Amino acid sequence: MNILNNTSRVKSPKKRLGRGIGSGKGKTSGRGIKGQKSRSGVAIKSFEGGQMPLYRRLPKRGFNPINKSKVAKINLNQIQNFLDKKRIDPQNQINLEILQKSKIINKSYFKYKILSNGDLKTKINIEADFSSNSAKEKIEKLGGVLKIKNPK
Repeated sequence: MNILNNTSRVKSPKKRLGRGIGSGKGKTSGRGIKGQKSRSGVAIKSFEGGQMPLYRRLPKRGFNPINKSKVAKINLNQIQNFLDKKRIDPQNQINLEILQKSKIINKSYFKYKILSNGDLKTKINIEADFSSNSAKEKIEKLGGVLKIKNPK
């Protein structure tokens, strides 16, 4: 026995609209008289009869600043990896321009931050816009120099 065939919805016949007075759905076919919704091909999406629509009643969320500056993030283990692969020279000062020339940081970034994930084994001289305190400690522990540009 099929359960689907037992449901009343499946067995109920289709409404035959506009088939005379005796059907109960003749003439206007259950649409009422006149007005926009009695016509064919009309869909009033999100129209609430002149009431303020739901999407306008709800508050706007969030704020997307126009001149938001993207900040690249680089970890100490990534810097050490690039030093091992000789993509960065530890004798020179490492800054944003050098990281962009060696294609480590994308050119769309104007600032970058050093984070302390991983260990650093090489003494480096680095200039960054931002840095975490633990990253600064790790660099200075090896005798390296971390210079922060325009500290706020």
